[in-house]
Amino acid sequence: MAISTSLRNAHQWYARGEAQRWRCAPAPQEVQAFHHSLPGYAPTPLVEAPTLARELGVARVFVKDESARLALASFKVLGASWAIFRALSSLAENDTSSNRDGTGPVTFARLRTLAHSLGRIQLVTATEGNHGHAVARIASLLGLPAHIWVPDVVPPDAIANIRSEGAKVTVTAASYDKTVIEAAAYAADTGSVLVQDTSWSGYEQIPEWIVEGYSTLFREIDTQLHAAHAFPAGLVAIPIGVGSLAQAAIMHYRSARPPAEVTVLGVEPDAAPCVLRSLVLGTPASVPAATTNMTGLNCGTPSNIAWPYLEKGLDAAVTVTDHEAARAVDDLAAIGLASGPSGAASLAGVRAALLGAVDRRTLLNVTAGTSLVLLSTEGRSGSAGDAQSSPVRPLAQ
Repeated sequence: MAISTSLRNAHQWYARGEAQRWRCAPAPQEVQAFHHSLPGYAPTPLVEAPTLARELGVARVFVKDESARLALASFKVLGASWAIFRALSSLAENDTSSNRDGTGPVTFARLRTLAHSLGRIQLVTATEGNHGHAVARIASLLGLPAHIWVPDVVPPDAIANIRSEGAKVTVTAASYDKTVIEAAAYAADTGSVLVQDTSWSGYEQIPEWIVEGYSTLFREIDTQLHAAHAFPAGLVAIPIGVGSLAQAAIMHYRSARPPAEVTVLGVEPDAAPCVLRSLVLGTPASVPAATTNMTGLNCGTPSNIAWPYLEKGLDAAVTVTDHEAARAVDDLAAIGLASGPSGAASLAGVRAALLGAVDRRTLLNVTAGTSLVLLSTEGRSGSAGDAQSSPVRPLAQ
């Protein structure tokens, strides 16, 4: 295990050599079938970037472009849609006052039926942008009301995107963590369904379903890498907020049969390294609220259901600066990829981990023959439609 405990370093760093030996159960297979039934579903592009491969000294680099997932600017709709399906199914199964039935086909059409049968259930969440937009979109498609809570650091255009779905938005003068608490209290008081993508003691089931929903992204990557004759990737870099997407990655790669020797690298803003600090301390820890251009990663506390996966199954974590994330945004744009700072953090992170640090390359099992996958988890604000006309031709879809 290699640990840098100085939280004032330019790049805070953590590595754990035993991570690939850890094993866990996979996400349910029916998740991907459900997503295939969503209106407009198609796998997002996996784009090969030879210029980045040359810069990083590896064989191949692929970028998973989430800038236009189902016409939204991030992957978040995968988790939100599956969690809403499971939550409404559960409500129907537990309703003994009528003939409602929570069982049936695992499809979006079934979700529409459930939403209609259960009446005007309100969906509630707190967000720093993309997750709230995803919940609002699914609510709109189902004809359900949504109330989205956002901290006041969220850009106005992100708030406008949420409101464009017909959702009510409450802006708080609080951190993300405190905004989550306010949204949860409101949902409890009003009998609404809280669809939150982080967890705490007593609130685990819906966040677990959200993580399961993200599994489709990694199954798509596997299929696309097979088509590119590059399966499996040697390293996958993932931006980390509360840790839910990283949990999904670890669940995918640590449950593979036969075991896949895939290194999972988590990337955080240096202003909000809650997961890295927790890894260094060996226990979940919070960091103070800060300001960063990586708004979607500006989280102070790891999700408690993600923590066991991060502690045991994450190979390494590194922090990046706002300047490095902004540079990565520009460099991805130069090859035709629209990414915001939170999504481009994965490129900034592999640069921090691999360039100028030979020992880190060894710890990450990266050689000149390695293939890397970078998750670009969001588009630039307002870029969801533009990404469809990207001049880069996807290698596999």
